[in-house]
Amino acid sequence: MIAALREALVWFNVSVLAYFLLLNTSYLVLIVLAALEARRDFRELQRGGDRDLFADPLAPSISVIVPAFNEEAVIIESVRGLLNLRYPNFEIIVVDDGSTDATFRLLEDEFHLVEVPRVVPDATPTLGALRSVHVPQGREPITVIRKVSVGRKADAVNAGINAARSSLVCVTDADSILDRNSLLHVVRPFIADPEAVVATGGCIRVANGSVVKHGDLVDPRMPGGWIARIQVVEYLRAFLMGRAGWSRLGAVLIVSGAFGLFRRDVLIEVGGYDPTCSGEDAELITRIHHHFRRARRTYRIVFVPEPVCWTEVPSKWRSLRGQRQRWSRGMAETLWSHRAVIGNPRYGRMGLLVLPYFVVFELLSPIFEVGGVAAVALGFWVGVLDVRFALLFLLVAVGYSFVLTVAALTIEVFSYRRYRRWRDLGIAVAAALLENVGFRQVHAWWRLQGLFQVIRGRFSEWIPPERAGFSGTGTASQPREEPTADEDRASLISVERD
Repeated sequence: MIAALREALVWFNVSVLAYFLLLNTSYLVLIVLAALEARRDFRELQRGGDRDLFADPLAPSISVIVPAFNEEAVIIESVRGLLNLRYPNFEIIVVDDGSTDATFRLLEDEFHLVEVPRVVPDATPTLGALRSVHVPQGREPITVIRKVSVGRKADAVNAGINAARSSLVCVTDADSILDRNSLLHVVRPFIADPEAVVATGGCIRVANGSVVKHGDLVDPRMPGGWIARIQVVEYLRAFLMGRAGWSRLGAVLIVSGAFGLFRRDVLIEVGGYDPTCSGEDAELITRIHHHFRRARRTYRIVFVPEPVCWTEVPSKWRSLRGQRQRWSRGMAETLWSHRAVIGNPRYGRMGLLVLPYFVVFELLSPIFEVGGVAAVALGFWVGVLDVRFALLFLLVAVGYSFVLTVAALTIEVFSYRRYRRWRDLGIAVAAALLENVGFRQVHAWWRLQGLFQVIRGRFSEWIPPERAGFSGTGTASQPREEPTADEDRASLISVERD
C-alpha cells in the first residue's frame, strides 16, 4: 500500500511539473506576441491623428454606460471624469441599480437632475423594473436611470443598452477613470473596419494610490499596500501579456467590464449581457464568438493596449477573495454554457485553441496548483521526493512565472511607461516576487473554492467591494470600518440556484 502511494505521488508530481512547464511556456509565447503587438501599437500612436478624429463631425456617436450600486465614494469624480473625455459626440448613461446609499442624491445635487417621462425600449431583456429617468437642467450629456436591483451588474448594463441612443456602446465601471483620449483610441478599429469590428477592449490598470484631480488621473503611482501592489503586476501581466497576445492571434475571449466598446446592434442581436452568469464579461464575448461563427459571418474583436482605464481594486483580503471566487465561477459557467464549442472544428480557433486552452490552463489550473503544493509536501513526508526535484519544481512553478512577470514589466517600461519613478518599478518587481511566493497559492485556493461553488450550484449577488474613493493627493481616504444597516445588506449573500 505504501509503495503504491509512493509511486502514485511520484507520477503525480512529475505530471504537475510538466503542467507548470507547459503553462508558463504558453505564457512566454503570449508575451512574445504581446511585445509585437506593443511595437505595432506604439507606431500607430506616433502617427497621431487624434486631432482630426476629434474634429470629425461624422465620427460615430458613443453611449457610455456606467452601472452603479452604492458608489457614493466615487460617483461624482467618475462622472466628472467622463465629461472631460475628448470625443466629438457622446452621452453618459448612469444606471443607479437600487443603491441604498447617497449615490443618486449626490448625482441629483451635483447636476441638478429632473425626472422626465421617457420610455425606454426593451431591446435587451432586463429583470429589475425601471423606476424613473432623470436628466440635468444644464447641458451636460447625462442620463440617470433608476431601477430595482436584482443583485446583478449585467441587468443594470442591459438597462443602459436599452436607453442608449448611439450606434456604439461603451461599458465602464463607476470606480474607473478613463484617459481623456480613451474613446478616440478605442474607436479606431471601428472606423478602420466598420463592417467587421464588433467589439474592442482597452487596458485596465490599478488606480489605487494615484493622484486624481477633477476626474482625471494625472499622476500614476504605486499603491501603498502590498495587496493592491500585487494586483498592479497582475493586471500588467494579464493585459500586456495575455489579452494583447490573444489579440495578435485574433482570439480575444474577454473584454473587461471596466472598459469595452461594442456595436449596439450586435449587443441587441445576441441578447445583451447574461444576468444569470457570474462572469458576464467573458460570457458575452464567448457568446458573440459562438453567434458569429455559427452564422459563418465575418467579425473581429480587438484589444487596444493604449488607452488605459484606471480602476480601484480591492485593498482588503475579504473583498479580494470574493472578487476572485466570482471570477472563477464566471469562467466555469461560461465554459459550461458554451461547451458545444470546445473542440469543435466548426468554430475555428475558438473551438480548437482558445476555449480548450482556457479549460486546461485557466479553469483547471487551481486544481493543479493546490494539488501540486499538497503533493510535494506529502512527497516529502513519505520520503519519495528528493531535494533536487523540489528545487526543480520551485524553479518551474515559481521562478519561471516570476521571470515572465518581470518581462511584462519590461514591456511596460520600454513602450507605455506609465510608471516613471524607479522606486515604483522596484516596488513592482518586489510585488511580482511576493505574488509568486504566497499570494499565488492563496489565490489558487480561492479559485478552487469558486469552482466548488459552481459544482454545488451556488452564486453570489453583484456587490462591489468597499470603495476608498479617489484622492487628489495620491492617498485614498479610508473606508468606514463598521457597516451601517443599509451597507450590511451589501454583504455577499450566497443563495441556492433555482
